[in-house]
Amino acid sequence: MDIPRDPFILLSYINTKLRDFYPTLDNLCEDMNQDKQQLVTTLAGIGYSYDPKINQFL
Repeated sequence: MDIPRDPFILLSYINTKLRDFYPTLDNLCEDMNQDKQQLVTTLAGIGYSYDPKINQFL
């Protein structure tokens, strides 16, 4: 599945998916066939990190 390439649009897209459909980032990555480390690294590049307690990038 194609996901947005722009990091800011990706942030919104991933957080929406996490909020509405997936209980964890691992579940999202597995279901959407995405590399977790790549997502984390991309979003870290714009100053965001994953908080598993609230299941969102902040």
